[in-house]
Amino acid sequence: MTLRPINEDNTAGADGRLHRRSFLNGSIAATVAAASLAGGGGAARAAEASSAVSSSAEPRLKVGAGRSAIGIPASLLPLDGFTTVHDDLYVRVLLLESGSGRVALVVLDLTSISAEAIAQIRAVVSRTASVATGDIVVTVTHTFSAPHVQASTSSAGAAQYVQNITAAASTAVTAAVQGLRTARVGYATGTCDVNVNRDVHTADGWWLGTGESGPSDKSVGVTRFDDVDGNPIAVLVNYSVQSSVMMESVMANGDLPISADLAGAAVAHVEKEYGGDVVGFFLVGSCSDQSPAFRSKRYTIDKDRNWSQVDARDAGWILLTVQGERLGTEAVRVSETIRTSGSHAGAALRLLTDTVTVRTVAMGHPTAPTTSYDFTPIGTADVPIWVLQVGDGAFVGVEPELSTDTALGIRKHSPFPHTAVMSMLEGGAKNMAEAQSYARITYEAMDSSYAQGAAETVAAKAGEMLRSLRG
Repeated sequence: MTLRPINEDNTAGADGRLHRRSFLNGSIAATVAAASLAGGGGAARAAEASSAVSSSAEPRLKVGAGRSAIGIPASLLPLDGFTTVHDDLYVRVLLLESGSGRVALVVLDLTSISAEAIAQIRAVVSRTASVATGDIVVTVTHTFSAPHVQASTSSAGAAQYVQNITAAASTAVTAAVQGLRTARVGYATGTCDVNVNRDVHTADGWWLGTGESGPSDKSVGVTRFDDVDGNPIAVLVNYSVQSSVMMESVMANGDLPISADLAGAAVAHVEKEYGGDVVGFFLVGSCSDQSPAFRSKRYTIDKDRNWSQVDARDAGWILLTVQGERLGTEAVRVSETIRTSGSHAGAALRLLTDTVTVRTVAMGHPTAPTTSYDFTPIGTADVPIWVLQVGDGAFVGVEPELSTDTALGIRKHSPFPHTAVMSMLEGGAKNMAEAQSYARITYEAMDSSYAQGAAETVAAKAGEMLRSLRG
């Protein structure tokens, strides 16, 4: 890995990518930076000193959180086929500080997001919160009931949409800065059964549906940040599911509604229960092969394994309400078992980024199952990986949608007691299927630009990065 400490001017390498290991631990940050310039051994020794100091010092971790709705006025509709707004899409910002270093996590209720919009968001977050652009992690909840973010040059509506997203980010990060205060962190895990494997074996090959026998991670990872008086600041929920309950479901009057879908409903429940300024965050986990257990527009398989699709239309909202409430209720229950303590408050805050090279294939656009497909590799691509350590917890993120087995493997081999695996960073990069999907020729294998073995390579690199932070 090509790594270096974070610097004030955020200088990038020759390839334009920031490859560094960030040690953000109070007043010793400068010592770490100086040691790294002297050589790898010096940096390692400085990191050890950092850990020793933080364990005995006064709490220095500070946390702030903010949220703001993305304005989508009626004058912008229809937008990307959507004709009405059922519930608001939000931008949520989590600001973490230790000493002179800051990291920001930006979570947007979107399917994906363009590089242009990400750049604008990073600029406003960097300017408002004094965070180096390389230390701003951007991800989406992957709701399929949100307009795609197109280039501003494509239309006046697209340009306004990007402006409104950026404005919401500005409001959210301003609130996070204003609420920044000394904090503590705690972790716990629960279980919720609102997701299901979507791979089913039909008469024509593997396709989309309700694959009850397939792997599905039901664990709900919850992180809670409190202030020193024990008042919650933010609750983070990590769960493996696409937010697609209302995906492509057309109402009886012909409307296609905008919605934050399952992620939004779950987080809304968390925020309602805690009230006040507590901000909930949904961190989408392995979602490549996971869909909500009950969807409005869904595939069904008959006894002869023939597949078809039906739409519950307006009745689908009850499916969304119930599943969102169920996931949100479990997140709150788990959160209430967490007891944050001073032992976490002064712990390490570190952001590690790196890339791994994998083989690529020509990405298909599957519309039906098949028993024959060409997965011959045609090139290579660099896949970025982010690892954020906060005390005894770690958050591992990649652009592609990971499959269940991949995420479970990363968690199993992580040296951290709590490890959240995240998909859809940097706006997402379609699916990255595990080996079995290529053998079966599943939707996620065909709908991917990554060759067989890519997921396993990424998992191995993520494990290496996690161990380096614990070492």
